Amino acid sequence: MASILHRPARHLALIPLLVAALLLGFGLSLARGVTARASGQDVAHFNLVANPKFVNCLSRFPGDSTRMPSADVIVHRGTLNDTLTLHIHNIKPGLAFDLFTVQRSNLGADGKVDPKFTNFGMAWYQSDVQADQEGNGSVRLRTILLDQIFGFDPDVSLQPTNTFQLGFWFNNPADAQPCGFDPTKPTPFNGEHRAGPLAMISLPDAKTGLGPLCLKPDTSVSPARCNP
Repeated sequence: MASILHRPARHLALIPLLVAALLLGFGLSLARGVTARASGQDVAHFNLVANPKFVNCLSRFPGDSTRMPSADVIVHRGTLNDTLTLHIHNIKPGLAFDLFTVQRSNLGADGKVDPKFTNFGMAWYQSDVQADQEGNGSVRLRTILLDQIFGFDPDVSLQPTNTFQLGFWFNNPADAQPCGFDPTKPTPFNGEHRAGPLAMISLPDAKTGLGPLCLKPDTSVSPARCNP
């Protein structure tokens, strides 16, 4: 049985009332001279961090600390699904990657390799990512992401498991070979299951340990979980 994604039904009948309330609130904010901003529970904005071992194979300008590879992510909560936009910059031109949501990051909240890391856990293939000749690129996704993304598989007794971290892998193992990756031992992170190593990934929250796709953490339990 294939792993399954599930989204609880949204309350569509409330949409007209919510729209009216938002418009009223927006008008009041303008009247008070306040700039309207999205709620912190409806928008996630975060960066991905380069995998330290492979940063020179990823970078358009290796060794230049002022022009490091960057990946900016913003996710907007929607009614039926969410919209994620990823922008990459200062990447080696022409490199191809594979974007996944995963259960765990291999980096700690400080951006350093987590010594307790074992594996990425549950992983979902979301999109391909491509750097153009200027080292830039962008991807837009519409799927279930904020607070509720999970998979499960009764065939292997896998309970519902969230994937609140986001990262992308080198599509071609040879692209990371100059940084010490063995292309004869590929990772499964592409459609052919013969990808290279992790290139960039999100960081866990320092307090909750959860990934940035969880905006409503429940800290009443330990470890913290997400409140869908």
